[in-house]
Amino acid sequence: MGDRGEDEDLQMAIRMSMQRGTPEPKRSKPRDAVADAVSGSPEELPEYKTRRRELMAAAAEKRMAAAARVSPSPSPSPSPVKKGGESGRREEDSCLKSVNLSKELSVEEANQLFGMVFGNEVSKGILAQWSNQGIRFSSDPVTSMGLVQHEGGPCGVLAAIQAFVLKYIIFFSDELKDVSCMSQKGPGAAFKSQSVPSNNFSSLTEGEKVRALVKSMGEILFSCGSNRRAVIATLSISENDIQRFEGISKDEVVSKSLQGLSIESALDLQKVLRVETCTSQTNALQRLEANLPLFQSRMGALLFLISALLSRGLDLVQSDRDDPSLPLVTAPFGHASQEIVNLLLCGEAVPNVFDGRMDLGGGMFVKGISGYVEVGFLTLLESLNFCKVGQFLKSPKWPIWVVGSESHYTVLFALDPSVQNENELEGKETLIRRAFDAQDQSGGGGFISVEGFHQVLRETNIKFPPEKLEHLCSSGFIVWSEFWQVILDLDKSLGGLKDSSGLMGKKVFDLYHFNGIAKSDLNGSQVNSRGETPLQRPRLTKLRVSVPPRWTPEEFMADVKVSSAASASESTGKDDEVSKPEPSQHAPLVDCIRTRWARAVCTWSGDPPSIV
Repeated sequence: MGDRGEDEDLQMAIRMSMQRGTPEPKRSKPRDAVADAVSGSPEELPEYKTRRRELMAAAAEKRMAAAARVSPSPSPSPSPVKKGGESGRREEDSCLKSVNLSKELSVEEANQLFGMVFGNEVSKGILAQWSNQGIRFSSDPVTSMGLVQHEGGPCGVLAAIQAFVLKYIIFFSDELKDVSCMSQKGPGAAFKSQSVPSNNFSSLTEGEKVRALVKSMGEILFSCGSNRRAVIATLSISENDIQRFEGISKDEVVSKSLQGLSIESALDLQKVLRVETCTSQTNALQRLEANLPLFQSRMGALLFLISALLSRGLDLVQSDRDDPSLPLVTAPFGHASQEIVNLLLCGEAVPNVFDGRMDLGGGMFVKGISGYVEVGFLTLLESLNFCKVGQFLKSPKWPIWVVGSESHYTVLFALDPSVQNENELEGKETLIRRAFDAQDQSGGGGFISVEGFHQVLRETNIKFPPEKLEHLCSSGFIVWSEFWQVILDLDKSLGGLKDSSGLMGKKVFDLYHFNGIAKSDLNGSQVNSRGETPLQRPRLTKLRVSVPPRWTPEEFMADVKVSSAASASESTGKDDEVSKPEPSQHAPLVDCIRTRWARAVCTWSGDPPSIV
């Protein structure tokens, strides 16, 4: 109502300044003071001129105060009336419309939000985990590009943000060096860095890291808001309050302001939470940067999760889910659910990781990932046959993946996008698997009908000998594992994958794994000769990955001995690298990597990479 009153005052002032006859009283009021005071021409009445000046001054002051609350940086005072008054007002209104003033949630909205996130029986321990995790970079030079995790619960939020931060740091580094790009380009702008990606993260400046973080947060929120809006959740600590303190940093002001703050109920949240909606990406980035001390504070991870949920819309979030009665933060340990991770990665709070949606019959279906994503997802649970990650998440636009284990989320990434390029053999595998999955109506059970099987053969141009075809169809359904074994033994000329030439080649590339939880690091120079306690810090591990040209390691190892002996006299250094088997090391992360690159062999120096 306050905004409407301000507009009416300004409109009245404009009419009074331009009208030559008696002004018409406002219809919404029984009596109008201006109309009562006017009985003749406005130019002839001093009271009319005085009232006009008062209205214009009051309207200008109110708009200046509103603009000051919206923008943390000083801006020139808007002129209340320009020449051609309505066009001037339209310019002012367009600036203000892109950012709504921060407001409180209603009690009903706060109850719905709190219940969705934590449920009705959340423990104080889980609430403490989510109220004590900021979004802050590591102070260690080697892992300076990484966000540090202190509490166990919010790792899903931090890992998703981390994946986007790495996208900007690795592939958009030139953009981060240009301060003006923050306002000129919105989140996810089509800008490709021309510099060669580097793993020298210690050279990153604080400004570059901040810009990467702000752009990442903005891109995620606009994705949640269907690229139409971003809702930013903050606390009732305004920029003006922060600026009153001289000689003390914003971080310290926010930290002191949060002392004693405890979130134990929806009412606690409603009292301190403030939200504002941005429809302009530029303004969203400016607001995120202005409120960065709050997101870096101990409430940061929770505030960002709330921002993402409100950007999507609470009702839409519930419609995304298969079971909206369950809390998004899972009991008993307070971990981020897959729905939270999917919301941050793809903008929808769906609970599954397969492509599209699965029809269960009877008008029932379960929802997965609806399209291609910027950064992806891999999980240890797939290697244990608990789920199947679809190609949308396995093959994202950029070679960066959030990695899920039973209790933690970390990040895997490469510096070279070509690690995702398929060779002939991998392309054939993808084609066959997609055709088979399209006919699989078992809910991921890995078998199809005979009719579906013949459709797969037609789509993939596979020609089985009659006896093999009869054997596969004899039971009335076809199991993927049996079908795949026959494909491996079927010659390439018939549509299979058996290639006696060995020309499909071996892939060798580097991956990096980041775990934000501070752990004892024994790698390289961190080993202490005096036996002192190892350095506690987030861990960054470089892995050398090689994918053999054969489908089974046993077949590859057997062929290496034969081919090496036959061509030893003409072998080159490069040939040796391709034919020589790598010593294999194992960790649970390797199982995750093999869900993306089957048969991958991984090696590293120092401690094995940890996904817990």
